[in-house]
Amino acid sequence: RRQRQMCIRDRFRIFLYKQAKLLKILKNQRRLIMIEQDTIKLLRECDAGIKMGISAIDEVMKYVKNEELKKVLQNGMKDNEELKNELLELLNDYHDDGKDPGAMAKGMSWMKTNVKLAVNESDNVVADLITDGCNMGVKSLFKYLNQYKAADEKSKKLAKKLISIEEDLSSNLRKFL
Repeated sequence: RRQRQMCIRDRFRIFLYKQAKLLKILKNQRRLIMIEQDTIKLLRECDAGIKMGISAIDEVMKYVKNEELKKVLQNGMKDNEELKNELLELLNDYHDDGKDPGAMAKGMSWMKTNVKLAVNESDNVVADLITDGCNMGVKSLFKYLNQYKAADEKSKKLAKKLISIEEDLSSNLRKFL
């Protein structure tokens, strides 16, 4: 009888051990799912931001008269397009198509750009518009980095690289304001 009790006790210990192991696996899977969800969300926001930046630069390019300003904007667009290629690779890893900028944000940007440039087609207005866009982009990206803390390091690094590109472009435009 004593031997039988030990056998039951041992079986119960084994059962508890397996349950603890299973619980640990489930917690780990939940954490991985959270990381993947935050990663995809952060990458989507970066995608929308890059598309918005490229579109805004493209929209104002026809109004630029100063060759140096034109080069600064072209370099900014090139930097965004190169980062977009990196971003698309990461999105493909997660089987995601990315995100387009919101219709309202894009519409408001288009309106602001065309109204301001209709009143004054100068290079300093172009520089002002793009600088405002860069500043809004930086602010949004920091918000998303804080919101999606569980995102993986690759996506955080890409978001920080985009922030750097936006800050550099904004800085390079200051002499045209």
